[in-house]
Amino acid sequence: MARKASPPVDVRRSTRRRRTVSAYRDGERVVVLIPDVFTRAEEAEWVDRMLGRLTERDKRAGRGGDAALRNRAIRLAHRYFPDYPQTAEPTSVKWVHNQTSRWGSCTPDDGTIRLSSRLAAMPGWVIDYVLLHELAHLVIPRHGREFWELLERYPKTERARGYLEGVADAGIDNTGDNL
Repeated sequence: MARKASPPVDVRRSTRRRRTVSAYRDGERVVVLIPDVFTRAEEAEWVDRMLGRLTERDKRAGRGGDAALRNRAIRLAHRYFPDYPQTAEPTSVKWVHNQTSRWGSCTPDDGTIRLSSRLAAMPGWVIDYVLLHELAHLVIPRHGREFWELLERYPKTERARGYLEGVADAGIDNTGDNL
């Protein structure tokens, strides 16, 4: 069986970091933060370990390629918008890397949804919110009272919006919180 290629990894050493190791996705790359005192062997061990953890986290969150993302969107549409069975089902859902001023976008005319790859490292309930936001646009194209009432069916709407605003305000992502 062919092994899946690993993503590009950027290892960042820090003199301030003593024992902890962390990793996150930055688009297609994985950034691994390690203490400066680690040997090359320890670095290699921790890079492998952190890649495994990210992969497991992605599996648990139902992340994957575009097909997995579309399946996730369809499950969410059926759960939260069951009264719009055809309207709320997208024709395609894709991760995109060139979307830097929005978390997601939707073209209601052709049923396509695009999510910024910056979301991939965020909690699953935040990704679900953005997917539902874009799915709601398939039913109601503009932001109005009816749109927001539809989106409020998702119980973590306010929490997810606050999370995204916090990410933008903290400077973790200075591209704004537009959907």
